[in-house]
Amino acid sequence: MNFTRFFAVVKARNIEFFRDKSSLGWNLFFPVLLLVGFSLVFSGDGKPVYQVGVIDLAQTKSSFVDTRYIDFVDYQNLEQAKIKLDQHKIDFVVDFAQQQYWVNENSSKSYFVEKIFLAQHQAFAKGVTQGEAIRYIDWVLPGILGMNMMFSCLFGVGYVIVRYRKNHVLKRLKATPLTSLEFVSAQLFSRLFIVLFMSSVVYIGCDMLFDFYMLGSYIDLFLVGMLGAFSLLAMGLLVASRSKSEELIGGLLNLTSWPMMLLSGVWFSLESAPNAIKVLADFLPLTHIVSAARKIITEGASLADISYHLTILGGMSIGFLLLGAYFFSWNTER
Repeated sequence: MNFTRFFAVVKARNIEFFRDKSSLGWNLFFPVLLLVGFSLVFSGDGKPVYQVGVIDLAQTKSSFVDTRYIDFVDYQNLEQAKIKLDQHKIDFVVDFAQQQYWVNENSSKSYFVEKIFLAQHQAFAKGVTQGEAIRYIDWVLPGILGMNMMFSCLFGVGYVIVRYRKNHVLKRLKATPLTSLEFVSAQLFSRLFIVLFMSSVVYIGCDMLFDFYMLGSYIDLFLVGMLGAFSLLAMGLLVASRSKSEELIGGLLNLTSWPMMLLSGVWFSLESAPNAIKVLADFLPLTHIVSAARKIITEGASLADISYHLTILGGMSIGFLLLGAYFFSWNTER
């Protein structure tokens, strides 16, 4: 590993990116436009139904959980459910085993669900919480930043490597003392720096405009972004490891990115989704990036609290990187 050659490639790749004004502008302004649009469209509470958190829903026999037009969400942790109630993410919490329920005094929906509940159960003890609703823009922020990071990582690495291969740049580099490890490492390091830099600029700039909600640590959030970006970069390397066709790599990258954008909880919560969707979503790195970041921002979670997501991302990063390095070719035709 020659670090002189490594940093020379990193420097060249960074200069190439920042000189491309269209790519630079897209990475800066696209997430900002999305945030502005969602802040206007979802300025109010747009949820059409009530959501009720039930402690140990699978063991509940009450007919209340069969009430139409109410979504029932299973919680094993009472404190987590109460945090969601505080933030107006759910409208009511009930523990049938302890015969207790909780309402949010600042939520009109909580008031109406309580009336529906008391029509069937009168002997339950009442608990009260207070809290203002988290704006939709605060909730969707990790999803938008994660989605922007996903596109930047996948297409930034995938298209660049395929373009280099198609233009025979890789073939020329192969004739130099540069090794494949040095080249691949430099590409990943360069794009990692660019993604983290652009995401930080976007977050700081939008925070000045929207004053985002934040309960956790900015350092923890940055570390999640770093690990998540590395995982997506390794995935992009794997997808582009052998292809020479820009048309093929475009299709492969879209096939990779669109399921993540739709099933990773970017736009809507997966808490009440079918179990099959949740299982599928767990295989997508963007799911763990968005979930971990959202827990830090809206729940004040520490790295220990999101260790499951970090472990999955770490395992995916190593797996993608090893497979990408194994299949990587300088000048293969397909």
